[in-house]
Amino acid sequence: MKNRLVSILLLFSLSTLPSPHGSSYPDSVFTISEGKLLVGSTYYILPVPSTGCEASGRCGSVGGLALASTIEQQPCPLDVVAVDTYQGVPVVFNAIGRRHAVVNISDDVNIYFYAQTSCPQSTVWKLADEVDASTKQWFVSTGGAFGSPGKKTLRNWFKIEKYDSDYMIRYCPTVCKHCKVQCSDVGVYVDENQNKRLVLSNVPLKVRFQQA
Repeated sequence: MKNRLVSILLLFSLSTLPSPHGSSYPDSVFTISEGKLLVGSTYYILPVPSTGCEASGRCGSVGGLALASTIEQQPCPLDVVAVDTYQGVPVVFNAIGRRHAVVNISDDVNIYFYAQTSCPQSTVWKLADEVDASTKQWFVSTGGAFGSPGKKTLRNWFKIEKYDSDYMIRYCPTVCKHCKVQCSDVGVYVDENQNKRLVLSNVPLKVRFQQA
């Protein structure tokens, strides 16, 4: 009877041990090297191809997110695009009220490119002020404000959500309690110039994160 009781207690203790990615950190966003995504650090956002990636996080094709001028005769502000030939430009995440902290799933975050450009606007991601007249799409551009959560900066906040074993980016800010927001996933729209522009979409872009 005593041995049986010891066995039951041992089984219970083993079953309640926290897992490194499970109950211990249930809401954290992780990189492909299994590190936690941190506020203030630089990362590449890597689209996951439809063919999938290896368990190690390595994907079969090269690609990332970058800045690009997508409208002729209008070099600025720069838009957020997916590129196929390199890893893109590193980004930094800013979460409300936290420095050097972990980015969690569903956190409101600023995303900005860690890069200098010739445009006067910032590299902070921002949802366009209005729908594009010709394509009827809501594009993700730059020129947003850093921090200062509230009604005036509503279009500058995004979320990282779980998507299968990977992640996706979603526009659904909760920085203004009294604001009405039409939530949507962020996907890719190929324009007439073959630019793969980030856009609000019913088909989310599946991504992974790699430390730069």
